[in-house]
Amino acid sequence: MTCSALLDMLIVFSVIGFCVTNEVWAVRQSVDLHEPTKKSHTMRHRLKRGWIWTQFFIQEEQPAPQNIGQLKSDSDKGDLSIKYVLSGEGAGDVFHIDEFTGKIITLRKLDREEKAFYVLRGQALNRRTNQPVEMGSEFIIHVQDINDNMPQFINEPYVSSIPEMCPVGTTVAQVTATDADDPLYGNNAKLIYSIQQGEPYFSVEPKTGIIVTSWPNMDRETQEKYLVIVQVKDMMGLSGGHSATTTVTISLSDVNDNGPTFQHNLFTFAVAESAPVGTTVGRIMADDPDVGINARMNYSFEEADGSDTFQIRTDPVTQEGVILLVKPLDYESKKRFVMAAEAFNDNVDTRFLSYNEFRDRTTLKIFVEDVDEPPEFTTGEYEWKIQENMAAGTTVGVVSARDSDAANNPVRYYIAKGSDMKREFKIDPDNGTIMIAKSLDREDSAWHNLTVTAKEKKQNFLFSSALVFIKVLDVNDNAPQLSQEYRPYICEGVQSGELVQVISAVDQDDPPEGHHFYFSMVPEKRINPNFTLRDNQGNTASILTRRSSFNRQDRTQYLLPVVITDSGSPALTSTATLTISVCSCQPAGHCPTGGVEAFAISMGLSVPTLIGILVSLLTLTVLSILMLAVWKHRKQRQKKELAREKGTERWDYISEKVLRYSETGVGEADSVACRTVPLRPHPRRRERRLRREEVTASIRMSLRHSYLIGPEDEVFQQFILDRLADADNDPCVPPFDCLHSYAFEGTGSPAGSLSSLGSCASEPNFERPPDPGPRFMRLAPWTGAGEEQTTF
Repeated sequence: MTCSALLDMLIVFSVIGFCVTNEVWAVRQSVDLHEPTKKSHTMRHRLKRGWIWTQFFIQEEQPAPQNIGQLKSDSDKGDLSIKYVLSGEGAGDVFHIDEFTGKIITLRKLDREEKAFYVLRGQALNRRTNQPVEMGSEFIIHVQDINDNMPQFINEPYVSSIPEMCPVGTTVAQVTATDADDPLYGNNAKLIYSIQQGEPYFSVEPKTGIIVTSWPNMDRETQEKYLVIVQVKDMMGLSGGHSATTTVTISLSDVNDNGPTFQHNLFTFAVAESAPVGTTVGRIMADDPDVGINARMNYSFEEADGSDTFQIRTDPVTQEGVILLVKPLDYESKKRFVMAAEAFNDNVDTRFLSYNEFRDRTTLKIFVEDVDEPPEFTTGEYEWKIQENMAAGTTVGVVSARDSDAANNPVRYYIAKGSDMKREFKIDPDNGTIMIAKSLDREDSAWHNLTVTAKEKKQNFLFSSALVFIKVLDVNDNAPQLSQEYRPYICEGVQSGELVQVISAVDQDDPPEGHHFYFSMVPEKRINPNFTLRDNQGNTASILTRRSSFNRQDRTQYLLPVVITDSGSPALTSTATLTISVCSCQPAGHCPTGGVEAFAISMGLSVPTLIGILVSLLTLTVLSILMLAVWKHRKQRQKKELAREKGTERWDYISEKVLRYSETGVGEADSVACRTVPLRPHPRRRERRLRREEVTASIRMSLRHSYLIGPEDEVFQQFILDRLADADNDPCVPPFDCLHSYAFEGTGSPAGSLSSLGSCASEPNFERPPDPGPRFMRLAPWTGAGEEQTTF
């Protein structure tokens, strides 16, 4: 028997079962409707049903109209006196009843997924009276399901991750689909899952949709991601059903199932011997197909010769081994390093590999490249000592440097100029011997810091430097001196044996055992009648009075020579002379050291005498200032009076000029040719001021003789010199920077003098001068002689 035949039989049996069930329900309804109101207490009589119908099921999606069944009352005699009425869910819009026959039909297609059943009520009425002939009855119309819906997956998209190397049967994910058809009617909603793509690595449980692994030891490094297509079908997967598919993205997460592996058994590097500490020599890399924490690794060197010269560190980003230089290299000492390097994982998982499989080794060869290096001193610093005052040419010490390269070039030595500004030392350029060039003085400089340079003679002329410290040892070559300038004094009436002054000494030398000074009197004057010297044995000495009754009237100052001797070998001596003043001390025994009194004492004068001298000087100064002020006031008043006489209040702003007339101009052009010539100033001042009458008379005399005397005449020259001197020396007559009077205008002019200065004479002469010719304009209008027209 085929599957389709079985399906048809199941559908028929289902329909029959529902019909029987509805018949029983109808009989019960009929009994209930016809049961009498008054019930017997002994027995219940079964009455005949009052309704008849043929069908209560209809398949969904059937075209309308579709006959569902028929209502029929026992009272219906076929005379059309009975009227059937339908009410309830869908009455009138979904279902319609024939009021004469009671047949029920559909008005439109039904969708079970929209509504699975309808509850209706049927009534039989008397058509004439419209009264029910029987009790109404409720019934249910079931919408029978058909396979009209496709299954659908929910919760899409599906993404899952499982660790690589997981065992077979590991659950990956679960897919879920739904079907809107009736799961209780047939196989319309019975779903079956299957794998369309993803075998043989994955499989799915047909009823639950659970996806599991079906391939052992799946390796992420081989394939990291899988796309599995799952299909779902209704009707238990039989033909004629609906289906749908979904894609499940499955990723394999990494586990540490691989160890680091070097792709090369030997790595070779080269580094220059001059490379500084910290230089990156090179990088090595061990491959690990794992990712993340499973790929983290560290590198190390095995203990070997030279492993302390280099260091290897892991780059956290690239996971490379970085080889660093940690010690200086020397090609001449070691030219090659051979070391073993190891890489190992931080995270070890022994479920997949053994412990030793998580590490790998390789060999490193590092070659040192030769570099031409500068000469190298035997030591970086030299320190020597030498006594001061040694003769020039004395050897201080020897520096030594050599070229460490294979060429071993010869070396020359130099002293850096900046380190020996005074050129006190010199060096032998061939053997490095440093000598004194000038005599040294410890008191001038106790230390000398030199920079010595050693330079190759050939190839690149490389050089290096070393520091030389020279300490100058002290020699007793400075005599002791008093520590300060002492000003001792004694008071009048001082008693014998009183302390005058405590003195001390200093010495520029620096003896190793410290200073010790001895004080004494001058040998030929050891016995001083006035003072005595006592050595305190502590580098100090006390000066004491030897007598009493010192008096300023007898003597104001005493000179006391003191001999100071140091403790050097040989000892040096110096003599210092102290000036001891006799002072008129205050009642408390204090001698003034400042002010008028101290000044008077230093000058050998009494205080009243000094005050009198100062008062006299002050009086003379005040009188001089007053006299100068009175003299200036008189000068200013005289200047104002003279200004008023000449018709102006202020002459300071008047500046007379000399006009020079051109002889080549014609008409008004002559005025353009005229130019001003200022006279030069003269710094001298006139000791006496000429009166105004004398100046006027001088001008008048000049006018009288100007036509007769030429510039070569001695009278003319002397006149000019006198007027020039008067103008230069007169501080009161303006203008103060110009000569203001000239008597002669030229030599041999037929017009005579053109000056109008004679207008101030007592007898002015306005006679018309001879015709000067067509080139000159007449000056008669200038002197007020009428208004006749001037011709050219």
